[in-house]
Amino acid sequence: MNVQGKTVLITGASRGIGRAIALELAQQGAKKLLLVARDRQRLDEVGREIEAFGTQVVTLALDLSQIVEVNIAIAQAWRNHGPIHLLVNCAGVAHQAPFLKTQLPDVQQEIAINLMGMYTMTRLVARRMAAQREGTIVNVSSLMGKIAAPTMATYSATKFAIVGFTQALRGELAEHNIKVMALLPSLTDTDMVRELHWFRWVVPMTPQKVAKGLVAGLNRESPEILVGWQSHLAVWCDRIAPWLLEKILLMAAPLSKYKQKQYRRLRQAALTSR
Repeated sequence: MNVQGKTVLITGASRGIGRAIALELAQQGAKKLLLVARDRQRLDEVGREIEAFGTQVVTLALDLSQIVEVNIAIAQAWRNHGPIHLLVNCAGVAHQAPFLKTQLPDVQQEIAINLMGMYTMTRLVARRMAAQREGTIVNVSSLMGKIAAPTMATYSATKFAIVGFTQALRGELAEHNIKVMALLPSLTDTDMVRELHWFRWVVPMTPQKVAKGLVAGLNRESPEILVGWQSHLAVWCDRIAPWLLEKILLMAAPLSKYKQKQYRRLRQAALTSR
């Protein structure tokens, strides 16, 4: 897909990967960008940056967990600014904790925004794309949508669900001339990720690299867009030796000091017994 002259709706556009995608698509010649996020001030700041490229900008301050408000806003946006040619579902949150210490409100928020927010937006836009028999939908998952990791159980669950949802829609919406793709970046240096305990040995990539990866994937019409050599290596390892990858993830996970000492003792005992 060539985005030049197209109208694009991006959720989670006020920061991180969503912001980088919005700026990249503006540079690639998108005609109009509809930016969705909760923080109106940040949205307006991104909008001013994008207007410098000559791209029209519409900002929609929405909480994707508020389904009625989202329905009304998207219906109005399509009527006033549509048709929308490309939807990028990028909004998401992440909470990190050992499973036995997870807090239910955090779990509910991840499911509400990462999964139900994406579902709501996709349903609203896909119905209209089907009527016009044209469109592309990109659901932003994660490498954790292919490979789950300790301390990120619910986040991984939502990202796995996004991959499955995308695969199902790809076949279902093809008859309406709608392409459905998944974007799977590895660890990306964003505001959200900086609040987490990073996994050892993982080198974060920039949001700009993810955005360029998306554009390249759109041009190739790739059903799944893996970004970064770490993603390709991890997926390859999961296919060839999943047991090895599981051990590596356990070693890399940001465990408690007690767990780290326990793991070192077990590892030393295993080495001694050889």
